[in-house]
Amino acid sequence: MKIIYAGTPQYAVAPLKALYEKGCEIVAVITQEDRPFGRRGVLTPPPVKQYALSAGLPVYQFKKIREHVEELRSLGADAMFTCAYGQLLSREVLGLFPLGVWNAHASLLPKHRGASPVQSAILAGESVTGVTIMKTELALDAGDILLTKRCAICDGETCGELSARLSSLSAEALCEAYDLIERGDTALLLQDESAATFCKKIKKEDAQVNFSAPAKEVCALINAMSPSPAAFAHLKGAPVNFYRAYVSEGSGPCGTVIEVTKRGVKVACGTGAVLITEAQFAGGKRLSAPDIFNGRKISAGDILE
Repeated sequence: MKIIYAGTPQYAVAPLKALYEKGCEIVAVITQEDRPFGRRGVLTPPPVKQYALSAGLPVYQFKKIREHVEELRSLGADAMFTCAYGQLLSREVLGLFPLGVWNAHASLLPKHRGASPVQSAILAGESVTGVTIMKTELALDAGDILLTKRCAICDGETCGELSARLSSLSAEALCEAYDLIERGDTALLLQDESAATFCKKIKKEDAQVNFSAPAKEVCALINAMSPSPAAFAHLKGAPVNFYRAYVSEGSGPCGTVIEVTKRGVKVACGTGAVLITEAQFAGGKRLSAPDIFNGRKISAGDILE
């Protein structure tokens, strides 16, 4: 079975690598265009392109994939696998592949359809998430389900850490899907539209912490936004980024620092408190709890707002 693989960020590298090492016939890799990166705006290829080139796979970068139907047709692929590609596929593109287009989505569909499923699962306080392999349709993440794989969300786990685990899980799932599709064993499960939830693309302003919220919600926000765009508040007018938090006990005016120890910074919330164990102060580097304590940049009685 000849396949085209479409993906862009680091999340999509592990599934591509697994398919390649499995010996699947990958006739092309489709990814987004190179983008400026860092303060200097250095034009940088996406992670999927970097891996594909290292593996000797042909790479195509389309500004708009829907404008390259004939070029895709000429590749002669039987199926297309997508994972965090970043472009919507047109009816013409979907119709090119006799064995279908299949997407690895980082949630247990129909929950968390859309652009930020990993962050949204943490924000929603889910204890379990996973990946879904679905047959792609025009409607967003609404295709019939081929298979799912589940995993627990650990206490204090950040979006970055959970994404890495889900990437590996997506690799397992797509390899399994490849075998099912190749032998024609594609019994599908309809999604329950009544249970569908949707998530938007995360913006920096979504990451501002409101300490008047319950501790559980504050904790979820901090972990969901780590490492990027990073949850933040202001201390004496200067921004502070937060990268990991746990629900804790304590009370006081919202946003007030209750104590600073080698375990972390305890901050009062609307109900309860959070223990922040990783942070970055203006102009500095990311610090662990002991380094925050030793740095003396924040003290009991300070207000975060």
